[in-house]
Amino acid sequence: MPLALLALTLAAFAIGTTEFVIVGLIPTIAADLGVTLPSAGLLVSLYALSVAIGAPLLTALTGRLPRKPLLVGLMALFTVGNLVAWQAPGYDTLIVARILTGLAHGVFFSVGSIIATGLVPRDKAASAIATMFSGMTVAFVTGIPLGTFIGQHFGWHATFLAVSAFGVVALVGALVFVPSKIPHTPPAPLLRQARVLLQPRLLLVYAMTAVGYGGSLIAFTFLAPILQDIAGFQPDMVGLVLLAYGISVAAGNVWGGRLADRKGAVSALKTIFLLLAAVLLVLTFTAPNKWLVVLTVLAWGAVAFGNVPGLQVYVVQQAEKVAPDAIDVAAGFNIAAFNLGVAGGAWGGALVVGHLGLSHTPWIAALVTLAAFGLTALSGYLDKQAPMAQPAAA
Repeated sequence: MPLALLALTLAAFAIGTTEFVIVGLIPTIAADLGVTLPSAGLLVSLYALSVAIGAPLLTALTGRLPRKPLLVGLMALFTVGNLVAWQAPGYDTLIVARILTGLAHGVFFSVGSIIATGLVPRDKAASAIATMFSGMTVAFVTGIPLGTFIGQHFGWHATFLAVSAFGVVALVGALVFVPSKIPHTPPAPLLRQARVLLQPRLLLVYAMTAVGYGGSLIAFTFLAPILQDIAGFQPDMVGLVLLAYGISVAAGNVWGGRLADRKGAVSALKTIFLLLAAVLLVLTFTAPNKWLVVLTVLAWGAVAFGNVPGLQVYVVQQAEKVAPDAIDVAAGFNIAAFNLGVAGGAWGGALVVGHLGLSHTPWIAALVTLAAFGLTALSGYLDKQAPMAQPAAA
């Protein structure tokens, strides 16, 4: 593996840890800052919203900047954001820190993908991107449980200091190992990007992504409080359960990709959404039992993010039909849709906790996931009605 690609992978690990480590720390942050669980949960929503809005906008605005200085600047912004979180005296400052790191997150993956493909031969481009994104998977397996452990034993501020250290290492790696001259094609202008949003079939896929990915976040955002307040786990055990969840997520991503290859994207997504809805419904009843909730969480991890490969493949397939001149842009908007799902799911979960109570998040998450199944079935039906759709005019 080129050392530059390793630096990108480490950066993806740090960024993935920052986005979701807050899930394991919500009870700790809420208690320390004197805010409610729903307010603490909004720290997930605001981060994801920053990614969703910032990614397409900032990627276009920085499109003509040299890649290496831009990458270094993004990692510097990411590190500063986490240092601000480390020193945050209160809730408002923590919100600012989350927004800063979210803006860096969105542009990093757009720029990082381009850099990764330029580091290897053309026939290894997909593998290079997969390697970089594996940092996100490793974050689920190790970074989030480790960050939760640090936060529970040394204070949540220490978690952000640790993530800042990863950011510094990634920044130095980018400075030393990433080539100075990386050829790239500037992204499409904003108006051309926006035209992708006028394609009804792509909007349907984006809705599938946001609803299907976000449904799970209604409950996942508050997994730590569920484990502590309903299942009765001690705080130091929550990190171990999250570790088991992360291992299950890693396996589920592989399984979801293979299922999409074998059965086709729509068929695989319908299967995964149904399984995910079933697991979330079961969680409603198993949450009070420690052994049963751990088994349910393991099953949840296996299907929670298995929809990601299928959704990303499917949006490219649709873009090839209706927007062949903007496939990259269409795929980029799907990344934004994922993060809109995270923001909406975390926000919806906060509303549920605030108005109905913590125990209602799993079954409501199941209903939302069933809505994603319905959208997927509709899209599959439309595919059969017009399998040879003509490409849109350029």
